[in-house]
Amino acid sequence: MGWKSFVNCICISGILWPGVAPDRRYQPDWKSLDSRPLPSWYDESKFGIFIHWGVFSVPSFGSEWFWWNWKALQQLEYVDFMKKNYPAGFTYPQFATEFTAEFFDPDQWAEVIRRSGARYVVLTAKHHEGFTNWGSPVSWNWNSIDTGPHRDLVGDLAAAVRKRYKPDVIWSDGDWEAPDSYWNSTEFLAWLYNDSPVKDTVVTNDRWGAGCYCKHGGFFNCADKYTPSTLPNHKWEKCTTVDKTSWGYRRNMHLSEVMDLPSIITTLLDTVSYGGNLLLNIGPTKEGTIPVIFQERLEAVGQWLSVNGEAIYASKPWRVQKENSTNIWYTSKGSSVYAVFTKWPTDNVLKLESPKSSSSTNVTMLGIPEPLKWKSSPGQGILVFLSSISLFTLPSENGWTLKLEGVS
Repeated sequence: MGWKSFVNCICISGILWPGVAPDRRYQPDWKSLDSRPLPSWYDESKFGIFIHWGVFSVPSFGSEWFWWNWKALQQLEYVDFMKKNYPAGFTYPQFATEFTAEFFDPDQWAEVIRRSGARYVVLTAKHHEGFTNWGSPVSWNWNSIDTGPHRDLVGDLAAAVRKRYKPDVIWSDGDWEAPDSYWNSTEFLAWLYNDSPVKDTVVTNDRWGAGCYCKHGGFFNCADKYTPSTLPNHKWEKCTTVDKTSWGYRRNMHLSEVMDLPSIITTLLDTVSYGGNLLLNIGPTKEGTIPVIFQERLEAVGQWLSVNGEAIYASKPWRVQKENSTNIWYTSKGSSVYAVFTKWPTDNVLKLESPKSSSSTNVTMLGIPEPLKWKSSPGQGILVFLSSISLFTLPSENGWTLKLEGVS
């Protein structure tokens, strides 16, 4: 998602939680930097919103890599698009004047994010073409103050989201072209962890130079849409996008190319049950609006989390992450175990193979206070009887959570 431009995605918000010990100083080497504990707020948040927005939102065709695909790779569909829609000799920098953001309402964006249930937001402050969404003195006339919106997009959104949030993440990218020594990454991180205004709460990812992926930094991204098959031993994040084929907004997007709510929820469950955070991307328009289809998806996720969030936020992986060949995921919090299932059993009896019951076992569904009947399974695990729950009064759709107490 980046090209010859480093640290091109900067998170401007994250919930402020207790950070790391303030009296320790880190040296500019990976052994020291990697020993820094990850501030607890990040793991507890579980869900964030990614926003790809910039000059590429003007052509809004193909992907946010429009310039690269058009000029460097000369892909036929991009070349034809330009021939059909723009005059000969039109250059990519000319798109910047059309990056107007006239309908950009940062308070409305912040409300959309809040209602999604996300606990932090990452904005592409600078993408592969180098255009900065703030008034950068080292990017003269190629920034959102000098041209296009003529406003500090990063600052305006930051001011809106900081009414709930504080700045705590730097999400770097575009690093693979050179080693970390070229980018001066370790010196920067040492300053960030030791002396920056957010030194005790800031978190970073792992994209700090060629060979750093899944090896150095704070939480691990490893790769776009990274999905481990076993429980990692390091905190990680999955970044994926609601538009399955692009990170930036596309005018040629079709409904079939948009993640539906069940897919988003199962992606969230796959991620959190394996100890990760989900960073879900949307792409606003050049005018500064969040497409209604993205708003609808985020609103629906937030409604689901309003019921089932207890099993998500601040949870920890359980000894079993997912039951084989079933739609059942597990998380834990303290002595409680949560079993989230997305397919209602036809006989109203849910078999959980993994929990070991005891004389004190109690089973409830989040959103329904009355305990559910259960019994030990003839093989292993327990059988939970759901017949007492009316399908017309289910507390949520596309997934339900059983809270298990007194199990091991």
